[in-house]
Amino acid sequence: MHQHALALQGDALTMHQHALALQGDALTMHQHALALQGDALTMHQHALALQGIAKFNLLGINEMLYLGKWI
Repeated sequence: MHQHALALQGDALTMHQHALALQGDALTMHQHALALQGDALTMHQHALALQGIAKFNLLGINEMLYLGKWI
C-alpha cells in the first residue's frame, strides 16, 4: 500500500513538472506574440510616415505645377 502511495506521488510530481513545462511554453509563445505585435506596430508607424512623406511630396508637386501655369 505504501509503495502505491509513493508511486502515485511520483506520478503527481511528473504531471506537475509537465504542467510547469507547458506553462513555460505558453509564456514563451506569449512573449513571441508580443514581439510580433511590436513589430507590426513599428511597420504601421513606418507606413504612416511614408504616407505623410508621399502627401508632402504631392503637395510640392501640385504647388510647382500651379506656379508653372502662372510663369
